[in-house]
Amino acid sequence: MIVGVGCGTISGLKGRGWTLMRTMAAVTFAILLGGLVYLDRSVNAQVPSAHISLDAAACERLASLTMSNATVTSAQVVPAGQFKPPAGADAGFADLPSFCRVALTIAPSRDSDIKAETWLPLSGWNAKFQEVGNGGWSGDIQYDALAEALRRGYATASTDTGHKGGSASFALGHPEKVIDFGYRAIHETALKSKAIIAAMYGAAQRFSYFTGCSGGGRQAFAEAQRYPEDFEGIIAGAPGYDRTDESFQLVALAQAMLRDPASRIPPEKLSVLHQAALDTCDARDGVKDGIINDPTRCKFDPAVTQCKGPDGSNCLTQAQVETAKKFYAPLNDPKTGDEVFPGFEPGSELRWAGLASGPLTMADDLFKYVVFQDPKWDYMTLDVSRHLALARKIDNGTISPTSPNLKPFVGRGGKLLIYHGWGDQNVAPRSSVEYYKKLVAALGQHQVDDSVRLYMAPGMGHCGGGEGPNVFDTLTALEQWREHGVAPKEIIASQITNGSVSRMRPLCPYPQVAQYKGTGSTDQAENFFCRLP
Repeated sequence: MIVGVGCGTISGLKGRGWTLMRTMAAVTFAILLGGLVYLDRSVNAQVPSAHISLDAAACERLASLTMSNATVTSAQVVPAGQFKPPAGADAGFADLPSFCRVALTIAPSRDSDIKAETWLPLSGWNAKFQEVGNGGWSGDIQYDALAEALRRGYATASTDTGHKGGSASFALGHPEKVIDFGYRAIHETALKSKAIIAAMYGAAQRFSYFTGCSGGGRQAFAEAQRYPEDFEGIIAGAPGYDRTDESFQLVALAQAMLRDPASRIPPEKLSVLHQAALDTCDARDGVKDGIINDPTRCKFDPAVTQCKGPDGSNCLTQAQVETAKKFYAPLNDPKTGDEVFPGFEPGSELRWAGLASGPLTMADDLFKYVVFQDPKWDYMTLDVSRHLALARKIDNGTISPTSPNLKPFVGRGGKLLIYHGWGDQNVAPRSSVEYYKKLVAALGQHQVDDSVRLYMAPGMGHCGGGEGPNVFDTLTALEQWREHGVAPKEIIASQITNGSVSRMRPLCPYPQVAQYKGTGSTDQAENFFCRLP
């Protein structure tokens, strides 16, 4: 399942009878500028009809397309159902329509080696462009996300962010590659893809969107903050936008779990914590359904799980309780007392097991290869009071796009849709709430209401999964908002059990929450409404 992107019917341009007017002016303009700016909308070319069919020659001619700082390494037609991803990629591409697959190498600096792919439908193009994001330290083309966008009629693109694999080892001695990973690869891929679109179809796309979750959410924030003209609409799921401060929190939790063997919470005991959290918080919204609707409105003390006698499988020792408290609590700077990063929420416990064997690679690699530049660095030596200022100085916004200044983006009509699961076990969900509040302080509530939506998903884990409804279509909501001015009042989320929908709930724009009407099945979305708590 694709969470936050969705697989609904293509909305947009079919049946509108637009006329294709392919002009050499549009093509030449894109080629000469190498995709460095938007196509001039005054160029006398219109968006092609969604029913147009292009032949193989139109695709193959892209191989000779000239762009600054970029080379087209291949341009080939992939017949319907014939796409074969590289070894290791997921299967499931037999339903893809025929498309033009363009491979690029982009080199904005002497040390850059950014690979990207742009896929263009040979027929049924919806006259829109969608770039898809990456997770963690990912240095791979995101074929599943490309395929999903192509199915919906989009011209689409993905980049390896300038390196291969899922480690940050590429950063050692390569500051330009860190910049490519941080923000430049996504931006350059957008520019080059737009030039390719113009050359292929003879016109610019009507709308450009970016979609990403986790690391892709971080990329989404970087785009909105640094390059407000790249996209008209942006979807940021579980945005790990404060990569540096978040990494301190994740390492601190691994230290708490593993510094002393007595403090480690065995994975089998996480269910004890989880059940206790549900017993305390589940019914606060008037519905006892195994989901904590709004964890911020419930105070849960893990001490209720402490063994009354000897250690046992159905209780936690005092040392384990102290570890659990650190998971729920924010990480603070001992020097100033300021919060560095929020803690995890009641309801997320079943997904803490990953930190029982060490910090997440995302956090560990940041310190090994970017901050301390020592592959043998030991995470147990990290000290917030000694190392926080250093790490923030080294980052300086390169991989942590934390600015709430979105005035240029929203000023041109840009729409930002953020979603985050309350049960996220990787990126503490209150980080998105805090960013939203910073946006309100910087832009004002009216501007935020007009341009930004945050949806918190009860019971959902990191980018999906969990006990709550976690399959939903944010892309259609964004399209309706940006293209037709219909702001999404709610987004319907589904829970899938054994391949079938078992529960549906509305996701409400923060700070609203879903309230049960008091009658009807609690598994049906229509029996809930959004309201302020």
